[in-house]
Amino acid sequence: MIPVAAFDTETTGVDVETARIVSAAYVELGARGEVTFERTWLVDPGVPIPDEAAAIHGITTERAQADGQEVRAAIRSIAGQVVQGAVEFPLVVYNAPYDLTLLDRECWRHAGQSLLAGEWTTPVLDPFVLDKHVDRYRPGKRTLIATAATLGVPFAGTAHGALADAITAGRLAQWMLNQPALDPYTPEALYHSQIGWAVEIADSLRDHFRTQGFSGRAETVDGTWPMRRHHHHLENGACVFPCCADRAPDVVAPDHSWVSE
Repeated sequence: MIPVAAFDTETTGVDVETARIVSAAYVELGARGEVTFERTWLVDPGVPIPDEAAAIHGITTERAQADGQEVRAAIRSIAGQVVQGAVEFPLVVYNAPYDLTLLDRECWRHAGQSLLAGEWTTPVLDPFVLDKHVDRYRPGKRTLIATAATLGVPFAGTAHGALADAITAGRLAQWMLNQPALDPYTPEALYHSQIGWAVEIADSLRDHFRTQGFSGRAETVDGTWPMRRHHHHLENGACVFPCCADRAPDVVAPDHSWVSE
């Protein structure tokens, strides 16, 4: 197996444009799936954590306020670690458009800059997309927990914890890369292939919703991968993100030096 890095977050909600990070984990796994480096963050997001979110990951508003890192410093640290690690390793993120888009929006929110200076220069590996491509019509859930159980990859600790989820996602990707359907691909080739596979998955989901009479829901499906395009989050008719103040929302910052300030 090849060494990889993996990243995961726990958050206040499911909408990447408005949710906030409350915990995050970054790990590096060696060729046998062993953890060679790990780093975790507990964040005070600066907003109340909904009870339904706390019920999933166990982090309450009170705990975040008491023990969490100040949000801007935390986001700078998380983004810096992810960017640095992605230079050296393929970066594994389960359902990448959620976690990477969320981190990008937090970067805009707290620093006025994007997570990226341009296109990704290292492969992103998304076990969700890889699994859907290899076994498109398998019934059942495709959550990280369900997919790992189906494919026989042991879960690393307590579910819905960023560290355990990151380790499990990394080992799941390593296992998948050794299977016949994906073995011929290099991580670089897989990265570019996943962009197209994500579009195919989204198209299939849209067709499903339309045949079930949910045309409105079909229109909300976004196949952009590994990061969603910026959608304006409006308050009083104006976008709250600094990127919209003086530049087009899809123009990323010229560098990401802010992460090491």
